[in-house]
Amino acid sequence: MKPFFKCFCAALLISVSAWAQSGQSVQWRYIENYKDMAIDQMRRYRIPASITLAQGLIESGAGQSRLAREAHNHFGIKVGMNWTGPYIVMADDRPDDRFRKYRTDDESYEDHSRFLHNNQRYRSLFSLALTDYRGWAHGLKRCGYATNPRYPEMLIGMIERYNLQQFDSYTSGRYHARTSSSRERQAESDFFARHIVYKINGTYMIIAMRGDTWEGVARETGVSKRKLLKYNERPKGSQLASGDIVYLDKKRSKADKKLKGVPHVVQPGESLYDIAQHYAVRLKSVYKLNGLSEDYVPQAGDLIWLR
Repeated sequence: MKPFFKCFCAALLISVSAWAQSGQSVQWRYIENYKDMAIDQMRRYRIPASITLAQGLIESGAGQSRLAREAHNHFGIKVGMNWTGPYIVMADDRPDDRFRKYRTDDESYEDHSRFLHNNQRYRSLFSLALTDYRGWAHGLKRCGYATNPRYPEMLIGMIERYNLQQFDSYTSGRYHARTSSSRERQAESDFFARHIVYKINGTYMIIAMRGDTWEGVARETGVSKRKLLKYNERPKGSQLASGDIVYLDKKRSKADKKLKGVPHVVQPGESLYDIAQHYAVRLKSVYKLNGLSEDYVPQAGDLIWLR
């Protein structure tokens, strides 16, 4: 059994076979920030968390849109007949469309759930299983949520790319600490409550949060700091930053089989190390697979093969 499994017995594992070609950090940061809101809404209103997250990612541009930033509006919901709260004016179907403005992101997620749950137009969706995200995606379009004819495919693509459907089967107690003292058990509980354990290319990883250190991750996962630095190809003395990918096991020599014949398109500012981390592939393997010398500097638009 891997060392870090000694700290928990049932972490929520997300298997991700392919990453987006751009905006990876923004997308994952959004999922990390809002997954708990989506799960909470699912429990109370029976709307799949995958659907809520996918809609939020698309409608808000992963939280980067003006609506999300200035109005906490993650779902593009307009004022409507019964809205008496504040609003923001933006061009959409008309140059002066009015969109609901919320005080917090939580209010936006709550209003989105009520908008669907209390609207007779969407009543048929609630006869679908929580795990039927495809049915929900096509149903939202059929019921008139969006005018884009490709809206179902956009939702399904987002869900399957990031395996958001696994949140639809979320159950409480995703970790079970096994330590000697109540203080240690509480520390482990807090850590795994804040960090989802993902599985990328057969390799377990977490996404570092503000305040994380190599020493802290080593202590809570049972993987030594020396091994963490080795697995993540980081030098001694390097510091963890919020959003960093931290592998808890050795990365592979090639990417997932689904990426055969599919190169990564280098984005502005990306390094080969960034790309290797995103796909859970060892950096030296990336050089070898592409026949690159160590002095190679990737340029935006270059194609990098991962298997």
